[in-house]
Amino acid sequence: MVGEFDAAAAMHDGISDRSEAWDFIRAFATGWYAPLTDGDGFGEEELQHAEGRLGLSLPTALREAYLLFGRRSASFEHQDPMLPPSELFVHEDLGGVLCFRSENQGCAFWGVRLCDLRETDPPVVVQSRDGWRPFMDRVSLACVELVLAEALFSQGQLYNACELPPDAADTLPQFYERVALPDYPMWTGDDESPVRWYSAPGLLLRQDGLTAYSWLHVRGRSLAHLTAVCSSVPGRWAQWQGTEPAVVDALPF
Repeated sequence: MVGEFDAAAAMHDGISDRSEAWDFIRAFATGWYAPLTDGDGFGEEELQHAEGRLGLSLPTALREAYLLFGRRSASFEHQDPMLPPSELFVHEDLGGVLCFRSENQGCAFWGVRLCDLRETDPPVVVQSRDGWRPFMDRVSLACVELVLAEALFSQGQLYNACELPPDAADTLPQFYERVALPDYPMWTGDDESPVRWYSAPGLLLRQDGLTAYSWLHVRGRSLAHLTAVCSSVPGRWAQWQGTEPAVVDALPF
């Protein structure tokens, strides 16, 4: 049912290969937005043009991601989006990194080292304030994280965040199921790492960091979903960013 999609339940015990990653992204798009269509992906001609411009071949997994959802800007381009093929570029660090995703102000990039391009589903690195660091061990997993993150920070008022008090940093597993993604670093550096995802029907939650200064970001599909988090996680509305939603019933689609 739309509005009741549960990312943790949909992912089950994790994602073992890129086929399962694309299946999850299809299910997520259907449950959170609307089903993916043929027009949501770039065409082969556009990808081949980018390859010719760069003088390299895209890894299979990255090519499949662009073909599947690369044009779905209304759903997956809000905060740190995937670059369109025409804007793919090679960063000179680490012997060359093919960058395919950018932080919204260009402060960081995600990419694949040129030495790994021949792998079908190669590892992804991220440019952080601490230098380039391993992000995910597969492009397909990085794409799953991307669609979750872009949904979390999508437009609409049904989002909130708070700095978790020290006695609440370990609270989330008591109330929400963890999404089966591995821990990964924030591009902003170690102080906000690792990142972990949780969910419930109609809810996405991301915890940035495990220290006394960790942050919790929440996106709900309805006012009831969002307010449920604020009543279950210790703290008052005044401790959250912004004020209590009062008039929004659902995200605009």
